[in-house]
Amino acid sequence: MGVAFSSTARLSRSLSCLCVGLALVGFVVAPAQAQYIGREQDIADLRLGQRVLVDDGTCPAGQVKEVSGARMTSMGVERARKCVPRFGSKK
Repeated sequence: MGVAFSSTARLSRSLSCLCVGLALVGFVVAPAQAQYIGREQDIADLRLGQRVLVDDGTCPAGQVKEVSGARMTSMGVERARKCVPRFGSKK
């Protein structure tokens, strides 16, 4: 009887770990989705870790500028800019 309980307890623990792992993946992936805007000046309040794709023509063909909240400073969130590949068609 002790063996059956131990096996059931392990299965329950494994399922719990799986559920927690899937929930964490959901929390990590959801904020990583970026949004497109036309001008960098239109970004009013950039949060730490947020990514915004800016289609203002400053990057080479097939790429778009990614502005992200890089780190927190005393003046607010510092922005980082880089050109990244464009996914999908231009809207």
